Amino acid sequence: MLKSLNEGAVEFYVFQGRKVSFVFEKPLSCFSFTTCTKWTCHSCQRQLCQPVGKDKNLVATSFFGLKGLKTSRCTVHSVRADRRELSDVSVYNVKASLGESGLYTSSSPTVRRVEPPSVSDRKIVRLVYVVLESQYQSAITAAVKSIHASDRNISFQVSGYLLEELRSAENLEMFKKDIASANIFIGSLIFVQELAEKVVEAVQPYRDQLDACIVFPSMPEVMRLNKLGSFSLSRLGQSKSAIAQFMRKKRKESGASFEEGMLKMLRTLPKVLKYLPSDKAQDARSFMLSFQYWLGGSPENIENFLLMIARQYVSSTKNISIGVVQDPVVYPDIGIWHPVAPKMFEDAREYWNWYNKEHAPLAGLNNSSPVIGLLMQRTHLITGDDCHYVSICQELEALGAKIIPVFSGGLDFAIPIEKYFYALDMNGKCTSNPVVDSVVSLTGFALVGGPARQDHRKAVEALQKLNRPYLCSVPLVFQTTEEWEDSDLGLHPIQVALQISLPELDGAIEPLIYSGRDGPTGRSIPLYDRVNILAQRALKWARLGKIPTCQKKLAITVFSFPPDKGNVGTAAYLDVFGSIYRVLEALKEQGYDVGPIPASPVELLNEIVHDKEAQLTSPELNIAYRMSVDEYRQLCEYSEDLEANWGKPPGYLNSDGRHLLIFGKHYGNVFVGVQPSFGYEGDPMRLLFSKSASPHHGFAAYYTYLERIFQADAVLHFGTHGSLEFMPGKQVGMAASCYPDRLIYSIPNIYYYAANNPSEATIAKRRSYASCISYLTPPAENAGLYKGLKELSELVSSYQSLKNSSMRAAQICNSILEKAKQCNFEKDIAFTNDSDANNLSTEQRDQLVGIIYRRLMEIESRLLPCGLHTIGRPPTAEEAVATLVNIACIDRPEEEKEPMKSIPRILAESIDRNIEEIYSNADRGVLNDVELLQTITLACRETVHSIVNHAVNEEGRVEKVAIGFLTDWFSKKQSPWKSILEKYGFGSYSEEDMKPIVKYLQFCLQQLVSDQELSSLVKALNGEYVIPGPGGDPIRNPDVLPTGKNIHALDPQSIPTNAAIKTAKIVVDRLLERYRLESEDKETYPETIAMVLWGTDNIKTYGESLAQVLWLVGVQPEPDQLGRINKLRLVSLEELGRPRIDVVVNCSGVFRDLFINQMSLLDRGIKMAAEADEPLESNYIRKHALMQAKEWNCSIRDAASRIFSNSSGSYSSNIGIAIENGGWEDEKQLHDMYISRKSFAFNSDRPGIMEQKKDLFETVLKSASVTFQNLDSSEISLTDVSHYFDADPTKLVQSLRTDKKKPVSYIADTTTANAQVRSLDEMVRLDTRTKLLNPKWYEGMLSSGYEGARELSKRLRNTMGWSASAGAVDNWVYEEANDTFVKDESMRKRLMNMNPNSFRQMISTLLEANGRQYWETSEENIARLRELYQEVEDRIEGIE
Repeated sequence: MLKSLNEGAVEFYVFQGRKVSFVFEKPLSCFSFTTCTKWTCHSCQRQLCQPVGKDKNLVATSFFGLKGLKTSRCTVHSVRADRRELSDVSVYNVKASLGESGLYTSSSPTVRRVEPPSVSDRKIVRLVYVVLESQYQSAITAAVKSIHASDRNISFQVSGYLLEELRSAENLEMFKKDIASANIFIGSLIFVQELAEKVVEAVQPYRDQLDACIVFPSMPEVMRLNKLGSFSLSRLGQSKSAIAQFMRKKRKESGASFEEGMLKMLRTLPKVLKYLPSDKAQDARSFMLSFQYWLGGSPENIENFLLMIARQYVSSTKNISIGVVQDPVVYPDIGIWHPVAPKMFEDAREYWNWYNKEHAPLAGLNNSSPVIGLLMQRTHLITGDDCHYVSICQELEALGAKIIPVFSGGLDFAIPIEKYFYALDMNGKCTSNPVVDSVVSLTGFALVGGPARQDHRKAVEALQKLNRPYLCSVPLVFQTTEEWEDSDLGLHPIQVALQISLPELDGAIEPLIYSGRDGPTGRSIPLYDRVNILAQRALKWARLGKIPTCQKKLAITVFSFPPDKGNVGTAAYLDVFGSIYRVLEALKEQGYDVGPIPASPVELLNEIVHDKEAQLTSPELNIAYRMSVDEYRQLCEYSEDLEANWGKPPGYLNSDGRHLLIFGKHYGNVFVGVQPSFGYEGDPMRLLFSKSASPHHGFAAYYTYLERIFQADAVLHFGTHGSLEFMPGKQVGMAASCYPDRLIYSIPNIYYYAANNPSEATIAKRRSYASCISYLTPPAENAGLYKGLKELSELVSSYQSLKNSSMRAAQICNSILEKAKQCNFEKDIAFTNDSDANNLSTEQRDQLVGIIYRRLMEIESRLLPCGLHTIGRPPTAEEAVATLVNIACIDRPEEEKEPMKSIPRILAESIDRNIEEIYSNADRGVLNDVELLQTITLACRETVHSIVNHAVNEEGRVEKVAIGFLTDWFSKKQSPWKSILEKYGFGSYSEEDMKPIVKYLQFCLQQLVSDQELSSLVKALNGEYVIPGPGGDPIRNPDVLPTGKNIHALDPQSIPTNAAIKTAKIVVDRLLERYRLESEDKETYPETIAMVLWGTDNIKTYGESLAQVLWLVGVQPEPDQLGRINKLRLVSLEELGRPRIDVVVNCSGVFRDLFINQMSLLDRGIKMAAEADEPLESNYIRKHALMQAKEWNCSIRDAASRIFSNSSGSYSSNIGIAIENGGWEDEKQLHDMYISRKSFAFNSDRPGIMEQKKDLFETVLKSASVTFQNLDSSEISLTDVSHYFDADPTKLVQSLRTDKKKPVSYIADTTTANAQVRSLDEMVRLDTRTKLLNPKWYEGMLSSGYEGARELSKRLRNTMGWSASAGAVDNWVYEEANDTFVKDESMRKRLMNMNPNSFRQMISTLLEANGRQYWETSEENIARLRELYQEVEDRIEGIE
């Protein structure tokens, strides 16, 4: 410590390998003691801390309570390190905190320092190294200590850094100082862009003075630092030499296998270069040898590597005799390793001979034992950092599994899989029969490629051929064990991107943390409880392939939310009980014991729900099992942990007061159970003050029953989505204390998930270890027109034919205006005060009719899912058409094989028009172009119809065998669509332009009608590999099809794409233009926009809304040299052409989980703009940040924090739950809920924590004049789910603003090729007209009966949510909903009979809307609703 400890001084020390900061407060006392050493203080006998860069004679002792330290107080004595007596030593009260607040790791580089012997006349070489992973740390330390223990005339002073430590400003300065005096710099695997820039910034100024600068595979800009004698890579990537061009070409052709080829070259080239006389050749040889030594990785190889460099390149040691330097010890590139084997094996037969004859008998294993294949990194084995590997091997064998652990020194693990995981024939050749039953990758990396480049196609081909479950487990790399344990965030975001997101693209499942990292040594530490659960789960996946089908036990789990009887079987757009019925039939065909199956899906529903009119907590919901409290406590190891929230078991949920009740029914070996609810639904105050929901005793009892009593071999969660994956715990990288991990425990988890929701599916994959199988959303149809809207359309048609007759045209125009008002178009169209069309000019009439026509066409062409999807039921030809039409309407210039124009563009070009111009004119109501656009739309529909009609059977279903001849049309003189397009006036279209889009539609049609949903489930239950595929919108990305894939998101570092950036600029420009035109002076820009970012939307659109934020701010995202979006460029004000807009971003919990690296990108971009020295009138971010920095007395960077979300592991504002259950008191309660849960700020300078900043959040929100969200898919719109209004801050901003003015609320609608920016009110009206009040939609829903009625109730409740959050629902919406579903007697009876609980909820919603003054209506209507409510209530209660 400092010789004088001043009050308020801040010091940094290292405790158990972690940096601890101390703030010294006033002295507590003065006293004397004697004989203190630097190891022990006799006064308190406490372990010491190592000083960091301070007086080495003074150390800190007696640290109280530092274990698992976050923020605590302890006592520190200042003593001397020698044994001299001290007196009057001050004792200070100290506030200690772990690490530099907010960084992902607090490990200190000082623990890696190796000093030369204190008494020595040896020459000292100063070495500095930076590595991504820590396994080289122990090898370098051991190598240097070996040199120091030898009689060589050389010693090393070593300073080592883990790449992640360079985020710390203090560590970075220390690194720069070390580099300034270094002889040698070594870097390896520096692939994190922002940290790579820091390395270059530190090393580049000293590159020329370094004796050797050696960088192994890293970012290109870091690789350019390489310098070894005359050898240099300073022009890497810039050379136009034939060799460089050849290597770039081979890399592109070969993908990840290019690296394998380079490794082979590495082994042979030094031998060739040895005989070339030039210095350049010898220096190149030395670099190649360096790489060999490094890849060898053992302490011996590292020792000889350092000696070689010192002898040949370090100026002070060139002429010194340092003894013999050995050549690199070369290890097998691939092979088999076992912790007790006598050697590494390169031959599978030799391994199995040893294993089966010598090892297996001793381990109690036999031929019937499952075989688990393990993938390992060779570097861990040869550096001796293999404890975690040893542990998993021992645990698997102890549980009864044979193992074959294979390794690779390169990046392509498909090679050892091909060589070692198949059975051998008599000649020792691999057969096509796998010898393994499941595969566990312990590397954490993608199967082929590593951290820099991946070859997912090759990986999928290798895994598909092997056809076994592929688990990819994760070792901690960037954090120590304690840091991960203490972190709410969980796994480091960079590691999530590299070691979870990328393996998911290969089809990997179960990203379970199994090893930690020791801070002082950098060694991997097996985490026993994690190793045990990983071994159990791998073994259960393996046994799925070995258990006889008739003996397998499957637990099908359905959901019920909100928790009343009318909601059992909740899932997004899925006919749950119809689908379960199909699954039971399919399993029966496969030989499963499913007992007697009910005669129909309705009977299945009735057997489980038992009495549809009963309450969830009543015995009428079929009880499968009664669990006593004693049994529950005995079997559920964590039951006591729940008592703080829920009291003693059994509690009041899923309980009869004495037992915990498991709801469901058994069908042979299949159990269909109802997952309990969250438990918080009826208590909004608890939602307000709880950081996150937690499982109650009933929830824990359900999963305890599945694991311990029913003993399920697998669980199938049925539909999107349940509560398990959203239970409290780390964001990613579960620990044993995380509830998703505790609940699912060791049961393989298979999950049917909607293909259009990859973000939440990813949460289920990562937090509950689910293998998510995608299902199709319902077939889409055009909304069409009905009732008054249809009559209005007919009037518009009459006007079109008679518009040249001024008298008749004016009369019809008046009729159009009157009918438009009857259809509640007053707010959609700016009617003139003079409503008489006779007083309007022809152009004015055309303009007015054109606008109305355009609104009608928007409604008519809107896509809406009709009905509910049934698992395994492909769409009919007619059902496929609307989806294909929308696929045909999108330009696809990014297609690598064959860029495509959309059909509307081709048709527009055939008449020498530009489709964008037609879209623009139609939006403005130019009648001729509205008509033209409708003609193009109809022609496009008929064209697609003509393609599909040639591929249907007698039942109207698409037959794949009939599709193949479509391509023959191009060789015919008359294609089916030619006459159609001629009929519509587009006969001059380009056939060459049509070819690629028709071929693409043919492919999409094949994918759309393929049925892999049931077959993929069977494969998963058989312990086979399920092919991975992206989730998202099948219209934007038809690669989503066919469904039945192991759904994944995308590489988070790949967004936003160029196409997304282009679309984002269009949307932002239209948003700002609309705001300006609606402002009083027609010139004003909004200074602040409050915006919401969604995970699923950004996956579907490849980052459009992410790019919108950046463009509003005036920042351009750019790729690094590996193509990852990690860099930013501040766009000049001249180029931007407008002010920089301040943006308050609220990220959904799912976005936070999936895209935390993009949150960092956004935060960096906003702060880049805030720090730009520009006029305040042109930079609203800087203007506001300066004001807030002054107000809050903080830096401008901290004041510019604009990225907010929930706390780690928490989701939503819970406003949706409060609205759904109706228990909230007033809107202020909703606002408090929003602020409480959504005010956690992300800071790229301290990215390791989400820090709650309520005051800052309120301050930045109150300046917002616009709220903004995106709608990217017609499948999920504003009233389909509660998420949109749950995140909307419109009324909250109004309450915070000083003037109480309501901000303008906009929605970007990018569901079609013609992106629109609509007001929220307009969007709600459009949604209501196309869905809730549309007979096509609600009749489609009601065709599914019980579940369809629930969808109507949910839609109406979500509509009221928009009244509560934004005041965005017109009175007529409620009025017409009441007319349609309540006043109509036949409809009323249908709903009452189908699902009385849901009908009661509809009545309750209308009454609540009136009570909260969202709906003004007649007393007659209210009286009828009250009477009906009592009638339905009596029926539910069984009162006649």
